[in-house]
Amino acid sequence: MKKFKKTDIIADVLQKHPKAEEILTSFGFHCLYCPCAQMETLEQACSVHEVDVEKLLKALNA
Repeated sequence: MKKFKKTDIIADVLQKHPKAEEILTSFGFHCLYCPCAQMETLEQACSVHEVDVEKLLKALNA
């Protein structure tokens, strides 16, 4: 599986990771299919949602 980075776009992560929706939702990301997700990076979303990007990346890359 691809290793994800903080600069990856949410929409791309959702397409490439079979459990991305479950993982992102568990971190409080509930509008994964809104227009912002089409161009927002993981780092940007983490900033908005006050989530530690390193913890999210660890979960996605586990």
